[in-house]
Amino acid sequence: MSSFKAPPKKNLGQHFLTDRSIIDQIVRAVNPKPGDRLVEIGPGQGAITFPLLRKHGELTVIEFDRDLITPLMEAAEGVGQLTIIHKDVLQVDFSKLAGDEGPLRLVGNLPYNISSPILFHALDHADAVLDMHFMLQKEVVDRMASEPGSKVYGRLSVMLQAYCTVTSLFDVPPASFRPPPKVDSSVVRLVPKPADQIGIADRVLFERVVREAFGQRRKTLRNALQLTCSGADIEAAGLRPDARAEQLQVSEFVQLAAHLGSLTVGGASA
Repeated sequence: MSSFKAPPKKNLGQHFLTDRSIIDQIVRAVNPKPGDRLVEIGPGQGAITFPLLRKHGELTVIEFDRDLITPLMEAAEGVGQLTIIHKDVLQVDFSKLAGDEGPLRLVGNLPYNISSPILFHALDHADAVLDMHFMLQKEVVDRMASEPGSKVYGRLSVMLQAYCTVTSLFDVPPASFRPPPKVDSSVVRLVPKPADQIGIADRVLFERVVREAFGQRRKTLRNALQLTCSGADIEAAGLRPDARAEQLQVSEFVQLAAHLGSLTVGGASA
């Protein structure tokens, strides 16, 4: 058996994928290998679930909608070993789920209304994640993968690219879903970087610097970051105080946060 039909729930932001060619593209992009620990977020009617299960033999899914649990279990009979976690994904500890058995490979057609919180939740457990293949609004994926100088380059771009290699894979039209969303979608791959390549000692400070820098895009760094540091601090970090956040490379945000962190450690005010 494969996917089944169930009415999508608007309050959960459900848009069920029905396009077989897109499903095949996603499975090829994930390309599961023996021993991989696949975890799907929001399986819905199983459009991606069962092709992955047939190819890989086992799969863990996280589903919040209790009405989908029994149909998923019944449809999985004879296909492979399906483990269902009935929980809000934001309450799932990926590090604990990975345990000592190796990192997880996350997959999912993420609900548009909570896609960013899910991304940041996954980032919090990046050490336990090998890679992620997510379908999101195209607009969000464009922001995730954008470069400095782009109009859509912002906090999401910097936070994700600081910790992951972000690759936009392919676009998905509204007609590929039931019901069709009002926007285009895209599939993106995120591969967490090894800890020694990230260079962020204080994650809270880094996040604060990025958030404040992009808080008012038209402001210079000197003005946007005045609650956190001075223009002299920015200059001492090797950056121009009169630059704007959208002009900075991800590595320069890391550089600035590292300098401010060293000031704090040294007992000075950052």
